[in-house]
Amino acid sequence: MKNLASYLLVMFMVMFWIFRIVIAFTATMGIEIGIVPINMTMELILLFVTILSIILVIKRKLVGGILYLLSYGAYFGVDLYNIIMNIINQSANVTDYASAFMSFLGVLLPVAVLLELLFDKNRKKHPKDKKTDWFYQNEQFDRKYDERADKNNYRTL
Repeated sequence: MKNLASYLLVMFMVMFWIFRIVIAFTATMGIEIGIVPINMTMELILLFVTILSIILVIKRKLVGGILYLLSYGAYFGVDLYNIIMNIINQSANVTDYASAFMSFLGVLLPVAVLLELLFDKNRKKHPKDKKTDWFYQNEQFDRKYDERADKNNYRTL
């Protein structure tokens, strides 16, 4: 993760995950905030799958983006389609509009994460971390240091 887009997308993933935890918690406690989970069992499974996909996206693995897109697309995509059909048939209420917005975010975020992983040039070019490469793979500076050290002969008393 070298660029700003990667950091922002991971932050949005974590924020949306925390938001879904709050939604699941309020639904189990019986508190009504306007957004309800589609299926509580699938919501809990999705929360654990999201942890795995966030870790894989941080490690820049393409499998994490695909897993994130498949899980969120299957969960939020069907709900988004049903809500859009309710809006077209003019049988939607206010909570449907809020759920449609959250489902739209739930579909848009994984698509953005997968596209960012696909188009990231540094993921394939530099799979190693450059923070340690200077120490382990830099023989040029080792030779310069050795030559300079041989010329500097100080007397010790």
